[in-house]
Amino acid sequence: MMATLEPARTWIAQQIRSRVVGVDPQQKNAQIFDTPGPRWFPENSPIRLVHSDASMFVGGLRALLLQSLHPLAMAGVAEHSDYRSDPWGRLQRTADFLATTTFGPAAMAEQAVAVVKRVHGRVVGVADDGRPYAANDPHLLHWVHLAETDSFLVAYKRYGQRTLSHAQADSYVEDAAVIARKLGVTEPPLTVRMLHDQLRAFRPEMRGTDAAREAARFLLIDPPLPLAARPAYLALSASAVALLPAWTRWPLRLPFLPVSEKLVIGPAGQAITEVIRWSMRRPAGADQQG
Repeated sequence: MMATLEPARTWIAQQIRSRVVGVDPQQKNAQIFDTPGPRWFPENSPIRLVHSDASMFVGGLRALLLQSLHPLAMAGVAEHSDYRSDPWGRLQRTADFLATTTFGPAAMAEQAVAVVKRVHGRVVGVADDGRPYAANDPHLLHWVHLAETDSFLVAYKRYGQRTLSHAQADSYVEDAAVIARKLGVTEPPLTVRMLHDQLRAFRPEMRGTDAAREAARFLLIDPPLPLAARPAYLALSASAVALLPAWTRWPLRLPFLPVSEKLVIGPAGQAITEVIRWSMRRPAGADQQG
């Protein structure tokens, strides 16, 4: 039976790796995981547990949708990002950064942060409402960090392979703060309660813009994918939407169907994360086969 399913596993894994990891996934993996040296986080740290789980796919989509509700953050993406022409390239760069800072040697992690800061330095402009923005602005960096941390944590709690205790959840937020400070966030949250308090403090700044709604449509409906992969992606994107707070739905023109989300989308999200987890697992004998 497992031999019969192996071609499906291989195809799904290739589709994921080509879009999330890009070219030379084995070389990237070796550089991050096999290069000796001290790391920012020990092996048993909550951030490693969360960031290595398939639920990150759901959390990543949720984070992008949530981040888009800040008009200045979204202006930077709309005017400087190539997400429409090269969505997978942006995803790969984000995945590389998360993998390097979470699992890689400290020297590589510091270099990854320096690259992001250098790129952010070029992302400046004026939003449609006349306000200037800069990607290295600590306030905008703070919002992006909150949206990512909350999204990864929410997705893991819903679809993660293992249970995360309250203490581990707090430790995850504290771990994430290490990376946030390196990027320039001055007062990142250190506990889940602080995370929720800071998210609430940003609420008055949130607004659904045309650019945010266009990005949501692209992410959820129009991503460049082969026909065979679209049903799985639909389940993934619906799961991300279902995890968004209710107040975000109308600004992004997204549906809020709590019964369907509980009875249909939740189980579908669980199923697709299990498929991703299964497909990315190394088959028996892979090491011997090279």
